[in-house]
Amino acid sequence: MISVIFDLDGTLVDSEPNYYESGRRTLERHGVPDFTWEEHSRFIGIGTLETLEILRDRHGIQAPVEQLLAEQNAAYLELARTETETFPEMRKFVERLHSEGVPMAVASGSSREAIDAVLAGTGLDAMLSLVVSAEEVAHGKPAPDVFLEAARRLGARPADCVVVEDAAPGARAAHAAGMECVAIPYVVETAHDPAFADAGLLFPGGQGEFSADAAHDWLTSLRAA
Repeated sequence: MISVIFDLDGTLVDSEPNYYESGRRTLERHGVPDFTWEEHSRFIGIGTLETLEILRDRHGIQAPVEQLLAEQNAAYLELARTETETFPEMRKFVERLHSEGVPMAVASGSSREAIDAVLAGTGLDAMLSLVVSAEEVAHGKPAPDVFLEAARRLGARPADCVVVEDAAPGARAAHAAGMECVAIPYVVETAHDPAFADAGLLFPGGQGEFSADAAHDWLTSLRAA
């Protein structure tokens, strides 16, 4: 049986505005007042810890990265519990797979606390109970660790797993894990990134183009092959 592993941020839910705002507040508190959405967008698909390590060095911030992470997580959790929107077609896709008994998991670069807050706040936790955070593995995306750990917990071979992703690092991680990938670029300008070239199914127009029916039909054909 095919198992489906979902990325969370930018794939299931539109949490990037919350990540940007929480990051902007944190950086402003440490003397970086002009952090832009454009700069944030370059880190989409990369874990929060790795992002803060890069930004700390780039801006010469003196505070330890652990402090920055704690501050951003606190700001993000405040927003995540009440401000996170699920992409409608993606919720429809999850509901359909759940009704069919398809094994599913979430594998994300976010902290476990942040993942749990988003899933609970959106009600997705009722259908997606198996969760792997990058905090629980040695390396975040684009390394394959989170996806391989999700497959292990699902009791599935990597070759029998399909990853649903919005970002190039996640698509690279899926390929490195030996898994098929459904790609829905959150930043549509990145649709031509070579990382998406190996995707079994690509929606170059992003969430505006994604169709639960089309994704389900493709998954059905994969299962029948």
